[in-house]
Amino acid sequence: MLLSLGMLMLSATQIYTIFTVQIFAFLNLLPVEADISAYSFDNKTENFDDLPARFGYRLPSEGLKGFLIGARPENACVPIDPPPLRDNLSSAFIVLIKRFECNFDVKVLHAQKAGYKAAIVHNVDSDDLISMGSNDLDILKQIDIPSVFIGEEAANSLKEDYIYEKGGHVILMPDFSLPLEYYLIPFLIIVGICLILIVVFMITKFVQDRHRARRSRLRKDQLKKLPIHKYKKGDSYDVCAICLDEYEEGDKLRVLPCSHAYHCKCVDPWLTKTKKTCPVCKQKVVPSDGDSESESESSDSEENEVSENTPLLRSLASTSAHSFGTMSGSLSRPDAESSDYDERSDTTDSEEEVTVETVVVQLQQGRPDNMEASA
Repeated sequence: MLLSLGMLMLSATQIYTIFTVQIFAFLNLLPVEADISAYSFDNKTENFDDLPARFGYRLPSEGLKGFLIGARPENACVPIDPPPLRDNLSSAFIVLIKRFECNFDVKVLHAQKAGYKAAIVHNVDSDDLISMGSNDLDILKQIDIPSVFIGEEAANSLKEDYIYEKGGHVILMPDFSLPLEYYLIPFLIIVGICLILIVVFMITKFVQDRHRARRSRLRKDQLKKLPIHKYKKGDSYDVCAICLDEYEEGDKLRVLPCSHAYHCKCVDPWLTKTKKTCPVCKQKVVPSDGDSESESESSDSEENEVSENTPLLRSLASTSAHSFGTMSGSLSRPDAESSDYDERSDTTDSEEEVTVETVVVQLQQGRPDNMEASA
C-alpha cells in the first residue's frame, strides 16, 4: 500500500511537471503573431506574414512604423552600418537582415547597437517562418528592440518596392498585445497549489489510517502468547464460529481469553489483519500498551457501528449460555443464582395464573347481563 501511494504521488508530480514544461515550451514556440504592412511611394500597399522572436521587446499595440534599410553586411554577423541621418524625421529605421552564418540574437544585437529600432530577419531559399530564439543569457539581457522573421519571397518584395531608397516605409503590427501566458501562469499556480494540497491530504490520511490499523491489529509476538488446544473427542468445543465446520480429531484450536475457541487458520488472519478482538463477543484479546480512556471510548463506538469488518455473529457471551466454540463450564451460574432465578420464575408464573383466573371470572359474571339484554 505504501508503495502504491508513493507511485501515485510520483506519477502526479511527474504529470504536473511535464504539463508545466510543455505549456511553457508551447508559449515559447507560439509567440504573438504579427503582420508587416508595406507602403510604396506610389501608394501601393501589401501585407506580409511574419513571426516575432522569443527575445527582445514585443511590438507595441499601435504598431511600429519605420523606413526599411538593407543591412551592410547583409548577414549582420559583425557590426553593421548605422541608418542615415535625416533632419525632422519622426519615423524610425528598421533593418532587413539575411539569415545564416551566426545566431539570431547576435544579428539583432548588432542592429540595436547600430541605432535601428527593429530588425527583420528573412529566410534563404525558403518561405518557412522560424521562431527565433536565444541561448546566450548575456546577449539576451542586452536586446531591447523587437525583431521578426519573414520568408524569402516577402524579403524580395520588400527590397524591390518598399525599401527606404525607393520612398517606401513599413509598419510592424501585432495581432494582439496581451500574451497568452498572462492567463496561463496564474492558472498553473492554482493547479499546482491544489495538487500539493491533495498530495499532503493523501499522505496525512495514509499515515493516520496506517497508525489506526496497526493499533487495532494483533502483533505476531502477541499472537504466539495465545494458547493452542489440540481438539479431542469429548471436548466442550463443537463448532468453529467463523467457518461453521465441526471440529475434528487433531484440529488446532486457538483459545482466546474470553474462552471462545476457533480454528487457528480461521482466527489468526482475523486477529492479525482485522482486529484484535474476539469475533463473537468483541472482547479485546490483548490490551494495547498505552490504551487511554479516549481510545477505549472510540473503540466502543467502533464496536457499535456496522461496517464491512463487523462479524456476522455478535451475540454477547452473557446472553447465550452455549455459544459456538465456548466451554459449557465457563458460562455456568452459581447454584444460588439459579435457585433465585427459579423462585422468581415461579412467582411470575403464579402471578400470571391469578391474572388469568380473574379475567375468566369477570367474563363469566358479565355473560348473564348480556343474555338478559338480548332477550
